Amino acid sequence: MRREHIKYMENIPINIELLDIREYPIHWHEAIEILMILKGSIEATVESDTYRLIENEVEIINLDEAHSLSSNEPNLVLMLHIDPNFFQKYYEDIRNIYFYTDCAFEGEPQVGDNYEIFKKYLSTILCEAVQKGEDYDVYIRETLVELLYLLINEFHYLIYENRDLKDNAEQLQRYHRIAKYIFNNYNNKISLQDIAKKEFLSAQYLSNEIKYALGISFQDFVNLTRAEESVKLLLDTDMSISEISEEVGFSHTRYYNKHFKRHYKMTPLQYRKKYKMDEEKFNKAKQITSYDLGEALKYISSYLENYERYNYEEKISKINVDVYKNEGEFFHTYKDAIILPKASAILEKEIQEFLITIQKEIDFDYGILRDLFSKEIGIYPEGNINFRYAKKIIDLILSVNLRPDIIFGFEEFTPARYKEIITNFLNYFQEEYGTYELSKWRYSIEKDAPEDFKKIFYGILSDEWGFTAKEEDIKDRDINSVYDMASMVPLVIDKAVNGDDPYVLKAIDDIAREENPENAVFFGDKGLLNWEGIKKPAYHAFYFLSKLGDTVIEKGEGYIVTSKGEDFQLLLYTTGKENTERNLSLNIVNLWRDYRVVMYEASENTNSAYNLWKALGEPLYLTDNEVELLKLASIPKITTDFRKKKPVQHFKLKIRGCGAILLMFYAT
Repeated sequence: MRREHIKYMENIPINIELLDIREYPIHWHEAIEILMILKGSIEATVESDTYRLIENEVEIINLDEAHSLSSNEPNLVLMLHIDPNFFQKYYEDIRNIYFYTDCAFEGEPQVGDNYEIFKKYLSTILCEAVQKGEDYDVYIRETLVELLYLLINEFHYLIYENRDLKDNAEQLQRYHRIAKYIFNNYNNKISLQDIAKKEFLSAQYLSNEIKYALGISFQDFVNLTRAEESVKLLLDTDMSISEISEEVGFSHTRYYNKHFKRHYKMTPLQYRKKYKMDEEKFNKAKQITSYDLGEALKYISSYLENYERYNYEEKISKINVDVYKNEGEFFHTYKDAIILPKASAILEKEIQEFLITIQKEIDFDYGILRDLFSKEIGIYPEGNINFRYAKKIIDLILSVNLRPDIIFGFEEFTPARYKEIITNFLNYFQEEYGTYELSKWRYSIEKDAPEDFKKIFYGILSDEWGFTAKEEDIKDRDINSVYDMASMVPLVIDKAVNGDDPYVLKAIDDIAREENPENAVFFGDKGLLNWEGIKKPAYHAFYFLSKLGDTVIEKGEGYIVTSKGEDFQLLLYTTGKENTERNLSLNIVNLWRDYRVVMYEASENTNSAYNLWKALGEPLYLTDNEVELLKLASIPKITTDFRKKKPVQHFKLKIRGCGAILLMFYAT
């Protein structure tokens, strides 16, 4: 049987599930079904229409509507079934009313207060069903009543077709009576004249009014209703096509075939052969995975922020850490490289101080050096080649514990001159530092360099000298406001923790390379510091990562625990599933010593210089006082604690806005 029986929850007229739906064949039921897509997307076929439902969309499937669901990607769908008998107590005509929603896939995104309220009601029902607090059944019923009136006033099928009807109650009621009459009598011989007589209207006037309200003619609406209703007989009975045709009200099988094919793109017989199956086969065709309903709360928590009965403990991420665990080595690959300022600027005293600070606190391995082969450095397209200025720059880079990753620029040179410069460069610095040191450096050419220059580059460095040479893609125009914002903290950390290709950022914002900056403070460059030395969010992300040990104790969604000797480190960060903040309940077991605990927090609500700059009115330039104020504002919040050895240590933490918390445990 394709008519499914819905088993409702104890004491309440609903059933609610959290599902990953890959295939749910055609079925129907005497229940109002509401879908809310929490993750991924699904394709829904309802009667003769098919739409794609995307994340955060809702869909209504009415009583006895034949429908199927499918998806080829992981998804999470909140599926709510409502007993129509409950609604009937408040709206006796519930079995003769249909509700519809917009669909972004069809160019009608679900925006507006009505959809926000809709999702808020669904979230409230879910919350009460999961928490089962005192009188939860009462609150669910009350919310269902509110939902019913929202559906009637905002998602009524006639209003969906024609928004003008919303403010014309008399017309709305008339069209509802007409549609109801058609739904209940489609299998009989009905005429426009009969309905017109009942409504005391002329047939011509009523014909125009029906097309205005429903979007199609009277006869087309009747035939569509008949075709859609015939699906249940095709799939759930052994009646012949001619018997079904007669049963749903068509005067001849030929007309039935014609109208069915118009809407379903196949004949009734083809449809039956394709979709009819017995109960065993139907159940085998289902590909549905159920999940604990409580898992849905984190996806809809934003709709519950002001709901006083929402148990905020449900929003807490519970993390249990056993420090005896060992999951292998933690590789600090995020420290591989940083993009240095323009070569000619590196010897500036202020730039040197910035680099010293970065290396002292983070310690990158390589500095990507651009514009070394230029007139500013004393290397010209013609004439003598002088590497003395270049040596000062490289000496400085080496002095801050960086090795150079040199971009061999080509723009100003002929191929012959390019070959001469590379050869002389290697010979000169071999004399200064030796072949072994040079072999530890990196040598790069831009990916978009001409092939003849690449041939020279690889021929000398790889073939003649045996050094590792590679191509580098450095985009100076990668301007994006996200580089100034607190969201960079978890973005950088998550990439590093999960072994993805790390962010390769600049040491310092390069305002000189930006032709038309909107301001001289935060213009979206990807530096760890802005050009005045104010630490940006990514700086703190790299700093926190640099504090981690070399052994992974444990890691999971939004956290990693490492150790170094008897000390260990715990880094927690927002994951994007939280509503810009994260509540954490942390239990640590098997602490083998007393520990001094230092906690660092970097988030948009604690130390965002960018947010303070916005609050100051986004000045184009900063005064000296404002620079110092923003530098102070960018310092992470630091607190200390002391924990004595005991079986379980509990921490209740909150990341206030998008960001991260680092806990350093020092054995005493």
